[in-house]
Amino acid sequence: MLNQDIVREATRLTRAGQLVEATALLQRMLHGGSTPKPEHRNAAQARFPLLDPLTIDATADVVGEREAPQISLARSGRKRSLPLDGMGDFSGLGLRSPITRAPLSPSDIVPEGTRFIAGTFSNAAGSRTYKLFIPSRCQKQRLPLIVMLHGCTQSPDDFAAGTRMNFLAEEQNCFVVYPEQPSGANQSKCWNWFRTGDQRRGGGEPSMIAGITRQIMRDHAIDPKRVYVAGLSAGGAAAAIMGATYSDLYAAVGIHSGLACGAASDLTSAFVAMRQGGGSKAIADGKTSVPTIVFHGDRDTTVHPKNGDQIIEQSARVTRPTKKVLRGRVPHGHAYTRTVLIDGAGRAISEHWNIDGAGHAWSGGSPAGSYTDPQGPDATREMLRFFLERSLGG
Repeated sequence: MLNQDIVREATRLTRAGQLVEATALLQRMLHGGSTPKPEHRNAAQARFPLLDPLTIDATADVVGEREAPQISLARSGRKRSLPLDGMGDFSGLGLRSPITRAPLSPSDIVPEGTRFIAGTFSNAAGSRTYKLFIPSRCQKQRLPLIVMLHGCTQSPDDFAAGTRMNFLAEEQNCFVVYPEQPSGANQSKCWNWFRTGDQRRGGGEPSMIAGITRQIMRDHAIDPKRVYVAGLSAGGAAAAIMGATYSDLYAAVGIHSGLACGAASDLTSAFVAMRQGGGSKAIADGKTSVPTIVFHGDRDTTVHPKNGDQIIEQSARVTRPTKKVLRGRVPHGHAYTRTVLIDGAGRAISEHWNIDGAGHAWSGGSPAGSYTDPQGPDATREMLRFFLERSLGG
């Protein structure tokens, strides 16, 4: 069976509610295996409800540093992810998901003397809770706001602990808000980046993320020209969507191990995008591209590194940039290549950090949180630096 025939058959199976069969078919195609004839389900199987929304990304593969084997992520004592056997787990579609980890303490999440409060936003598309970090020096001037979108299976507390964004935000005097995707919207709490209804301005999940952003801007002293959005994995793909559809709201975007807006439109194209790189058909709001910083490990087996290249290509479509390439290495950690795109006015419009030997995990993150690689470079610090150098209209 040719690949295009396999894709058509997988699409048919998906629409028929046969997720297990569709997923097995796609996985065999993507790994070059033989393709069995699709099985027919009996009446009892046909009554099994279609799992909707689908879980596309529930994996974190952590790759050890070859040149510094003594620095192992396992030394943190935090349990990571283990492979599931077969296709029995519908929520993960046979991918890997995290198991029980040690509980977080407040000192893992926020610096002393600051606040981390809960809130809720609702609109016609639905309701989402969030956690808001309030720095200790927020009395008078209007401050920047960073919107952080967690990855699959994560929570605001976990994502805050892993990225340590609150600690750097306290240094730089910024607000940080963490919208939470509930399991009711996606069984593994993934943002539904692959659904066309959640890729458009004014509806679905983008409208709720933008609504949370605006609610924080209304309720607190936020500088409207210094609002930014970032995310990891499915959250990174959601951040790309927010940059493409709300360029009048966000001054810059940070995407870690994610995919471009429009990289997929359904289950079938999502699997292909994750394994091979997707399309980069932007569903934009018609305005200028938002400055974008991307981090991606070159040994990421969950989201193909080609997706990082496609994000940068999408963000630079309206310009003809020149390229500056810088290489470095974190002491006792990962080497990296940093590619900066510069527009005709000499302004850096995007950065792409390609990390040698890194997998699907937040670069330079704390082992207190899930899906982190402490061997750097420090994605949180570099994202915040990139953000604060930029403002809307500047």
